[in-house]
Amino acid sequence: MSGSKCARLSGQLVRQVLDSVDCVLFDCDGVIWRGDKAIPGAPQVVKLLKQHGKRVFFVTNNSTKTRKMYADKMSTLGFDVTEDEVFGTAYCSAVYLQTVCKLQGKVYLVGSDAMKQELEAVGIQQTGLGPDHISGKQTDWARVALDPEVKAVLVGFDEHFSYMKLNRALQYITRSECLFVGTNRDSRLPLEGGTAVPGTGCLLQAVETAAQRQAATVGKPNRFMFDCVASKFGVDPGRCLMVGDRLDTDIMLGSNCGLKTLLTLTGVSTVAEAEAIQKSGCAERQGMVPDYYVESIADLLPALQG
Repeated sequence: MSGSKCARLSGQLVRQVLDSVDCVLFDCDGVIWRGDKAIPGAPQVVKLLKQHGKRVFFVTNNSTKTRKMYADKMSTLGFDVTEDEVFGTAYCSAVYLQTVCKLQGKVYLVGSDAMKQELEAVGIQQTGLGPDHISGKQTDWARVALDPEVKAVLVGFDEHFSYMKLNRALQYITRSECLFVGTNRDSRLPLEGGTAVPGTGCLLQAVETAAQRQAATVGKPNRFMFDCVASKFGVDPGRCLMVGDRLDTDIMLGSNCGLKTLLTLTGVSTVAEAEAIQKSGCAERQGMVPDYYVESIADLLPALQG
């Protein structure tokens, strides 16, 4: 990899990079907000990018909110955003099942109410939402009642994840021709104060282990996340900038799709991690090295205000 990768984006370079793109994709948590607070300057950056004629989109692996829920949250935090500009994995997995898989039938959903809403919005019915408690003896569990119309298992974040859900997913997947899709593979959800809780990747891996089968995933770094945006808005990847705080999801997505990449240091990953990957020379991981980095996306403000 050339030494020009992972350069600090400042001064004249900011304007050069912004002039070279028509479209900016932002991850959400850790990039434009943290918890329930906007990153200082972030709403202004989004507003000014739009005033400069840039298209702005938001791409998140979080499957617990619909696009409308995200747009509402952003509006509350002072962002100028429409529902159409938001691409979460609840929405993208519904689109994937509808357009790529051409699903004819129901989904067994290990996931959230938001996922149910996005599935139903594209005409896909689901079963499985909510708690599923153990009943009967162990010898009965393999013969648990299944819906014959289910033709796909979809795994996202599910606060009611349980042994019986795992078992039911296994029984569906072992049927022939049952599709198996996951929203994303993030193994941990970082919280404020340096803490974390288990992420969707843990639940998905449990189902994969039980089913002895790999799921197709739609979230970052899978390129379907970008394809969703590109197919709807006719975006040119060569004139796109992906802004994120995670090397393994956001930056990798950008690399996978031929976008320019910008790491912001208000979230998970650090420059030291990116430089260590670059120095390692491991070809498979070089896609995690960003083109540029900033302390915060507020660093783009001077160039936008000039």
